[in-house]
Amino acid sequence: MGSSPFNAETAFMLGPLAITWPVVVTWGIMTALMTTSILMTRHLTLKPGRAQAVLELIVNTLDGEIRATVPGDPARFRPLVGTLLIFILVANWSSLLPGIEPPTAHLETDAALAFIVFLSSIFWGIRSQGIGGWLGSFVRPSWLMLPLNLIGQVTRHFSLMIRLFGNVMSGVFVISIVLSLAGLLVPIPLMALEMLTGAVQAYIFATLALVFVGSAVSEADAENKMQQKERTHD
Repeated sequence: MGSSPFNAETAFMLGPLAITWPVVVTWGIMTALMTTSILMTRHLTLKPGRAQAVLELIVNTLDGEIRATVPGDPARFRPLVGTLLIFILVANWSSLLPGIEPPTAHLETDAALAFIVFLSSIFWGIRSQGIGGWLGSFVRPSWLMLPLNLIGQVTRHFSLMIRLFGNVMSGVFVISIVLSLAGLLVPIPLMALEMLTGAVQAYIFATLALVFVGSAVSEADAENKMQQKERTHD
């Protein structure tokens, strides 16, 4: 690893703003993904070709995973979960390109991803329960749970950041050390293992993001069912 994960090197200056290499790589990945998405979805037909068939398989698999975690229409969470999964996967695998360090091996990138999930959980919590119901969820089942619920809301998203950062950074660091000591061919098995680890970490991050965001919707659905039962009994 060419630099400390806590001190990203500056690529260029944009006025008074320093643009670091992880940001540049992130922009490159985002541009590549958006371009690929536009090209693959520009000519969708009822009789899919190979590219469209692969795309439909990915979407159907993603929808199945979402349904298994959160009941209801998977389209609600597909953009968030799908984007996180694909971006993190490509970002983790970007280390296979010579001279490229994955942006997910730097803490600020992982913090930004975890913050997106944090804001999404707040959005879906308020949208599903209303702002009063969402705030009320922090004092259920008792007001004594308020500090623990608040701490839990922060720490579970903090753990997302630390888990992704630790696993990706350590893998890149080990490969860099072996590469500098043993030459070019020896680290190939480690690189294959790093690809597997990168895929697993992308899947875990996306799944946990779905669980965190979907929990607010599930709580709202459960509360609505309880209210309907109470009205039925009345």
